Amino acid sequence: MFPAFGLYTHIRANRIRSVALFVGLVLLVYVMTYAGALFAESLGSPAPLDVLLWRAFGDFLAAAPLATIGVGVWIAIAYAFHQKMIDAVTGAAAVTRAQEPRLYNLLENLCISRGLPMPRLEIAETPVLNAFATGLNERQYAITLTRGLIEALDDAEIEAVLGHELTHIRNGDVATMVIAVVIAGILSFAGELFFRVIMRMRFEGPIRSGDGESGDRRRGKGGAAAGVLIAAALIALAWALSQLIRFALSRSREFLADAGSVELTKNPDAMISALMKISGKGELPGVPSGVMEMCLDNPRSGFADLFATHPSIEDRVAALVKYAGGRPPPPAPASLPEPPPAAGPWGPHPGAGDPDPSGP
Repeated sequence: MFPAFGLYTHIRANRIRSVALFVGLVLLVYVMTYAGALFAESLGSPAPLDVLLWRAFGDFLAAAPLATIGVGVWIAIAYAFHQKMIDAVTGAAAVTRAQEPRLYNLLENLCISRGLPMPRLEIAETPVLNAFATGLNERQYAITLTRGLIEALDDAEIEAVLGHELTHIRNGDVATMVIAVVIAGILSFAGELFFRVIMRMRFEGPIRSGDGESGDRRRGKGGAAAGVLIAAALIALAWALSQLIRFALSRSREFLADAGSVELTKNPDAMISALMKISGKGELPGVPSGVMEMCLDNPRSGFADLFATHPSIEDRVAALVKYAGGRPPPPAPASLPEPPPAAGPWGPHPGAGDPDPSGP
């Protein structure tokens, strides 16, 4: 759909895709709003299904401005407080140049080399190996490294990780992901609220032909039941699509951020080595999935990796080898054969079924 040749055209194509996906995420808010209106109409007064659909559309037109304002308020709250909330769940805290001169020098050199604004540097005191960038504008941008990553990686590898996170900032990935997580959170909250209401509802039993009700009354009840089912299907669809859009926004960016790190540092081998060391060691316990989606590596995945937010480390390393000139990592050492049995006074120790020479 968007052909790309070279790093910068890939970045441009990815931004176009991100805008399209983000617009789709906003449209899902209006789908959810219409579903809520249909649900309310279906419970309010039994009517044929076509009447309910038109009434719900009128309610939707009236509620759409309120939904827009509500989304705007949520985004404004995220704009003002998202960093404090992320710091609270990850335990990250800002550090000064005097506290971490090694990290500051590495980050500052990268920023100066490309004329980038210097983001705030934060450290999460955890042995986990991971990193992430946050912020919605130049005054808020921050890069967080875990203590485990700082201790496990050498300077070249840390520089590669910093280049990866700086690329996310430079490409606008961080702001898009923060807003996408906020909007998807609205949809998840609305969907959960709706289905909790559904679970607590008590529907009337089936209408019998001899119950004395008119045909119009029976059709009205049938239309109301159909309206509730349609509303439930729309809300479930909106929730599922919102999750897929979040995953698409996150997964497609990691290859570009890896390539951007190589473009900044000129050292693909350092990026490969850093990924290999981080692999399988990036799970931040107690951290929401929205934050994990911003991390350098997110080991969380769903059914058959369909809901994985990041490509596998193996795929990312293969891309760096193929397109960035990196060297393949050395193969994992083969398991050593078990040593032969130790020799005793009568030769090797007897096997399981051999007679014991030390016996009588």
